[in-house]
Amino acid sequence: MTEEQIPPGGTKVADDPPWDAWRPDEVARLLAGLTVPWCVAAGWALDLWRGGQTREHGDLEIAVPAPDFGVVRAALAGYELETIGSGHAWPLDSPAFDVMNQTWVRDPAAGVYRLDIFREPQRDGAWVCRRDQTITLPYGRIIGRTGDGVPYLVPEIVLLFKAKHAAEPKNQADFAGALPLLDPESAGWLRWALARVHPGHAWIAALGEPDAVRRRAAPA
Repeated sequence: MTEEQIPPGGTKVADDPPWDAWRPDEVARLLAGLTVPWCVAAGWALDLWRGGQTREHGDLEIAVPAPDFGVVRAALAGYELETIGSGHAWPLDSPAFDVMNQTWVRDPAAGVYRLDIFREPQRDGAWVCRRDQTITLPYGRIIGRTGDGVPYLVPEIVLLFKAKHAAEPKNQADFAGALPLLDPESAGWLRWALARVHPGHAWIAALGEPDAVRRRAAPA
């Protein structure tokens, strides 16, 4: 999106915005009882899948179906929410809300941001990939849960989104750490999705041919 296409009325986000993010278990307590299919996303999702924190996280991101955002917003009453995109911030009731898919949650008492919410497309009650809206899956296929019940986005979808910025060291490290742990089905789906969304991406070759993936995942 160019500067000319950015919705009017926004303000530039500071280079180092004040973040003191919640941990996944904290946001899970805040959203306990909601029936909408929300889940922890991005780097934290990979750590929840692996069963332990592997690196520092500067923020916490969750994904929610766009039509259900109001339910999540109500659960966060008392916090300030801003529409975020292309390095700008707008009030939640700005027209930018319909253009951008991110919302930051600010704790007014502490003056820091606690949560980043991605409003994801939905069609016919199923998740739709915002990078290629022909890719769709039921929510039961894209959400895993920790032993404590914290929902997280499955690793192959996390990595599909990270692939756009694969050059960033944290994203490359996340891919390298997850690669040997992916089961054949997840690795195969990621390889297929990368070929659709990012043809020729280096991670496609790293995932290997299906037979190689199966051999790598097989017990010794």
